[in-house]
Amino acid sequence: MAVFFIADIHFGDDAIIRYENRPFGSADEMEKKIIDNWNSIVSADDEVFLLGDIAAYDKERTRDIINRLNGRKSLIIGNHDVQDEQYYYDCGFSFVSRYPILYQNYWLLSHEPLYVCTNMPYANIFGHVHASPLYVTVSPQSYCVSVERINYTPISFDSIKQAVREQVMVKK
Repeated sequence: MAVFFIADIHFGDDAIIRYENRPFGSADEMEKKIIDNWNSIVSADDEVFLLGDIAAYDKERTRDIINRLNGRKSLIIGNHDVQDEQYYYDCGFSFVSRYPILYQNYWLLSHEPLYVCTNMPYANIFGHVHASPLYVTVSPQSYCVSVERINYTPISFDSIKQAVREQVMVKK
């Protein structure tokens, strides 16, 4: 079983294509590409953490999409995920949290970036900032998994850990 991360998919949101200069002609084209990318690397036994902002669709359409995505899916609710937790369980997520969580005793999983000072023994995996140049993709204590930064494809936890390790080595 592998673990993957992704954030800020915004299925069904035509406006996000314009706002974030996404390379798609329509929300349908974006949806197809992200689903194809996802299912090309995530197997049924894998786990995927979606760090917020899943879809602008109604429950039925969102559930249909979630069911088409491989793996066991966990959601950290984002600012565009306006329904209660049960709604997202009903859409097919196996775990839902409105708040950041601590994963494997070190990784803070959140939708928005969290403040993590250099004296803290944690690193933050987050989304929300899309391609904003105000935030780096990777640092010694953080990794942004907004879809624009990871080629609209879930990124493996192993890849994140390796990239963060390399940043730590550069700092030394």
